[in-house]
Amino acid sequence: MPRQADPQLEQRILDAACRLWSRGGEKSLTMRAVAKAAGTTTPTVYERYRDRGDILRALRIQTRVELFSSLTRTRSLTQACQRYLEYALAHPHAYEVLFDGFAEPPSLYEPWPSFNLMRLRLAQRIGGAPRKHTRLMLSLWSLMHGTAMLMIRGGVSGVLSRQMTHACLDALEAIVGEAKRSKGKVFSGPKWPSGLILGEATRSKVHLKAGTARTKSSKRRRLSKGRTAA
Repeated sequence: MPRQADPQLEQRILDAACRLWSRGGEKSLTMRAVAKAAGTTTPTVYERYRDRGDILRALRIQTRVELFSSLTRTRSLTQACQRYLEYALAHPHAYEVLFDGFAEPPSLYEPWPSFNLMRLRLAQRIGGAPRKHTRLMLSLWSLMHGTAMLMIRGGVSGVLSRQMTHACLDALEAIVGEAKRSKGKVFSGPKWPSGLILGEATRSKVHLKAGTARTKSSKRRRLSKGRTAA
């Protein structure tokens, strides 16, 4: 009789990759190591994933889908923030993989549904279009992510975990409340560039301005060297 396909194999591969990554980063994520940790063979892993980059991409997508699904069951931005932290603590390794190099390709050009959902909730609460609040959402996301990583890396649990979670929620409420009172006009530094777009798949742009600045700087250096040589 022909061997039946294992319906859990791909999930075992992703779980194994997640564990390996948490122990030693991307360098530990060889196809052979993943196969051994998943209880299968290297050729079998290659049948499903081209390389470790393909495995990481599949793991990111799976984690994004699960996190987004969890957040859609909330009714407010504060509830979404709490659920976000709960998910991060329940899936620490997958969560860490999700945000490793998040602002670089290929992650940069993949959709960020949870970020966009929370930004939409923020816009509904304060008013205005979601993109108008990208900078504020980034600050709230940084607050949540920082809290999540402190708890994950610090091995936080029990009463301290609850206190840190609610400290984060209190800070979020204070920030959003002030933003609503000021109608989003309180900020430091330059305004958010219209060409800096996050979380919108192929429309996302992060390095555009920096790249332009580097190009101009390089051109000035070349001109300066030319004048010196002359």
